[in-house]
Amino acid sequence: MNPVTALALGRIGVGVASLVNPQAVAATLGSSSADGSAALVTQWFGSREIALGAATLLASGGARTTLVLAGMAVDGSDAATAYAALGRGTLPREVGMAMVGIAAGAVAAGALGLRLVKRPPLVVAE
Repeated sequence: MNPVTALALGRIGVGVASLVNPQAVAATLGSSSADGSAALVTQWFGSREIALGAATLLASGGARTTLVLAGMAVDGSDAATAYAALGRGTLPREVGMAMVGIAAGAVAAGALGLRLVKRPPLVVAE
């Protein structure tokens, strides 16, 4: 499966989980709040992930490339903000490193997918 398609499907899966059970996703990410704000932010994140994943799956050509690049920018920002939170000590080390790794992995998957799409198909001589 193309890494871009896998990444888009993963985004949709994480987004649906974030909307359906935001408290569990927020807790998995190391965040919880008595006032429900962590769940609300998790649902916002989920909506973003579903929209970006679905739009990427539905797009083709230059539009798909643009959406992959937008996703890479979002994921890069997520990695940077998680890394900054680690530096401030506002995230537990295990959670923060996982967040940085997941977001950086998503950037790498997008880059790999774009590279594979741009590469001409392999022609096997008979």
